[in-house]
Amino acid sequence: MKSYAAVDLGASSGRVMVGRVGPDSLELSEAHRFPNRPVRTPEGLRWDILSLYAGVLEGLRAAGQVDSVGIDSWAVDYGLLDADGALLGNPVHYRDARTEGIAEKVWATVPAEELYAATGLQYAPFNTLYQLTAAHSSAQLTHAERLLLIPDLLTYWLTGEQGTELTNASTTQLIDPRTRAWSYDIAARLGIDLDLFAPLRQPGDPAGLLRPEVLEETGLRGPVPVTAVGSHDTASAVAAVPAGDGERFAYICTGTWSLAGLELDAPVLTEESRAANFTNELGLDGTVRYLRNIMGLWLLQECVRAWGEPDLGALLLDAAKVPPLRSVVDAGDAAFLAPGRMPERIAEACRASGQPVPETPGEITRCILDSLALAHRRAIADARRLADHPVDVVYVVGGGTRNALLCQLTADACGLPVVAGPTEAAALGNVLVQARAHGLVGDLAEARGLLTRTQPLTRYEPQGDTAPWREAEARLTDR
Repeated sequence: MKSYAAVDLGASSGRVMVGRVGPDSLELSEAHRFPNRPVRTPEGLRWDILSLYAGVLEGLRAAGQVDSVGIDSWAVDYGLLDADGALLGNPVHYRDARTEGIAEKVWATVPAEELYAATGLQYAPFNTLYQLTAAHSSAQLTHAERLLLIPDLLTYWLTGEQGTELTNASTTQLIDPRTRAWSYDIAARLGIDLDLFAPLRQPGDPAGLLRPEVLEETGLRGPVPVTAVGSHDTASAVAAVPAGDGERFAYICTGTWSLAGLELDAPVLTEESRAANFTNELGLDGTVRYLRNIMGLWLLQECVRAWGEPDLGALLLDAAKVPPLRSVVDAGDAAFLAPGRMPERIAEACRASGQPVPETPGEITRCILDSLALAHRRAIADARRLADHPVDVVYVVGGGTRNALLCQLTADACGLPVVAGPTEAAALGNVLVQARAHGLVGDLAEARGLLTRTQPLTRYEPQGDTAPWREAEARLTDR
């Protein structure tokens, strides 16, 4: 067996996991977990990237001797380096307000329809393209010599080597999903210098060796290679969907966000797809992640924070007692993007749509879970229709697999069986790409077969018919 350190950075926490892989074994253990707390400075909302790097080093120290390291994280955000390779300030958080109104300026130069046809990326106000447009005249960008996406920045600090991993690059809205290369025409028309980006890397490519200073700080014996993985955490999570070869499946990667969609061989670039706000991000082995971003458990996380961190188990028990589909909100609504006052905003949305207003934490939690299941239903139904792709089963991976009520509601809403697991999907996908790069695992189908044989999975069968869900959907669409 060989050991691989998977650095998996989410929007609210980071972790270093150790995967041990053998011919027919796959074990995952947690070496270190640490918070990811953004900081509001006078300039705006920023990532505390130095704290994250310190957490990575501490995690590698706790992991012990490993055969390789891989890093995945959330998408779109980046750090800027000067000519000496020094970081120019803390990276801007995607929830920062600087991109407000920027999309309209971009569309005045490249219409939204044209932008989608060229890049296949859904509209989200924080896409890297809009961030770069917002930063166009800033001192930092003016003096920058290099732009590194978050996992590539941390890889650079570990190894001294610079690169841009493809699955994460595809979230910038500067990649053509048909050619899987930069969209030079779009960048030129918007005044974005693609020379800022380091050369593209593929998942599985070597990304350098841990620097001597890193070896000394972590206590590891060199050489320790760093391997490029699906460095967008969703790419790694989808790689860890335990679907059978040839199975017709949809997936939902759950966590702070819910990413619901299909794995395809080619992008869907139609105007109807753009209007439905579906994105075409790149996955492993030439695949396309055709999905919709849904606000996800962020809604519940913010409410729990506002309520003073009550016991989540008790909260879910209370939610299960609330009548189903009493009130629902649009879980994809950008009105819920910013932090703060989440219980009040959910109540206000229900009041504005003429529905009963949830008041207790249990009622608000049930509203959130019903709304997420409804959003999952809508996303999968739309993806099936737009891609002309049948679905027989839904795989739920990520943190939401711990929420049995959400998994059952998703099965009920979709009218399809849900298979939940693995929970640490991004870390497992990260590990499997490293293991494959080192010859221990074969193609994607073989890697998924290994997951099916070694990871605990829970199956939820749909209960009742979907008529109540259709009625609840109509409440949102008929407004």
